[in-house]
Amino acid sequence: MSNLDILAITARQELNRVYGTAATLVAAAPGRVNLIGEHTDYNDGYVLPMAIDRAVVMAAVPRDDQQVRLWSVNFGQEAEFSLHEITRDSQASWSNYVRGIAWVLQKAGYPLRGMDAVIVGDVPIGAGLSSSAAIETVAAYIFERLSGFSLTGPERARLCQQAENEFVGMRCGIMDQFVASLGQRDHALFIDCRDLHFRHVPLPEGVAIAVCDTHVSRDLVSSAYNTRRAECEQGAQLLGVRALRDVSLRTFQEKERGLPEPIRRRCRHVISENERVLRAMEALERGDVQTAGALINESHESLRDDYEVSCKELDVMVAAARAVEGVYGARMTGAGFGGCTVNLVAAEAVEAFRRRVAATYREVTGIEASIYVCMATDGVRELG
Repeated sequence: MSNLDILAITARQELNRVYGTAATLVAAAPGRVNLIGEHTDYNDGYVLPMAIDRAVVMAAVPRDDQQVRLWSVNFGQEAEFSLHEITRDSQASWSNYVRGIAWVLQKAGYPLRGMDAVIVGDVPIGAGLSSSAAIETVAAYIFERLSGFSLTGPERARLCQQAENEFVGMRCGIMDQFVASLGQRDHALFIDCRDLHFRHVPLPEGVAIAVCDTHVSRDLVSSAYNTRRAECEQGAQLLGVRALRDVSLRTFQEKERGLPEPIRRRCRHVISENERVLRAMEALERGDVQTAGALINESHESLRDDYEVSCKELDVMVAAARAVEGVYGARMTGAGFGGCTVNLVAAEAVEAFRRRVAATYREVTGIEASIYVCMATDGVRELG
């Protein structure tokens, strides 16, 4: 029995226990890890994430009184709101992702039914694997199905991003919601974050994707994220473009001397990272894991030195991974200042990787790492 099967059974049982009713719909949305393309999404750039086999599951039954009652298994907490008056809840902040989805769907003109629902997941919270987008995406899907309308994957992703931007208050890009909606088994997902053109990119056989959680609190993420975003906007203005994706690496190299620090380095990361994403996609499509790994390594150096969003623990984790034979590439992934690394590892090296990375990290930092070997999986879907 898979982890997803266990989550679905738990969600059904808890719905019956808490609300005394059987589920009419059970659905799951995955977390994600970004292989390459960090801090490019809000600069209209390119990203290459994949949906992972860690998910948020929601079991629900419709109501006819416009009330939404939610029970979180992970938090052991209930939240309730009316579709007629949706406000944020500071006591059950996890529910704001569902509230935000209901708010944005109704704002877009979709009539919603109330529901009783249970939410349970195994996407690590606060690790940078996007448990928030998984909640938003599965909630949107559940509202769609219970209320009798259907969104395309890109439409759902846009509305979920809007909910997080305008209701939750996080100015995230669209990558997380997009891959949670449109991920495909055994594939990464190339996304052009400007026009939402996407392409499923096959992952080579014999290669594992290992995600290592540093267990470092990401306290600086919110303020630093907004600062970096403002610095990129300033850089685009100084370069005379709508967004940094409109500047080629060659053009940047011709003009970079005219930029102040740290704007120059912020721009250099984003512009070079976009180039790396395109090259990594081409490498994976032709099965060239060595080149893809080298680009992943370059990405970490750029995030550490030019974008300055790494930290000691992430750097230790990356160095430990690269010391293991059979590791093609390792880098921090996500917003930074903690969270996870992503690693491209030969399948036969996975056990040695787990053992040696965990031991080195423990020795240097005194922290026990969590290491997940992830499969690329499908986006949001109904479960039987």
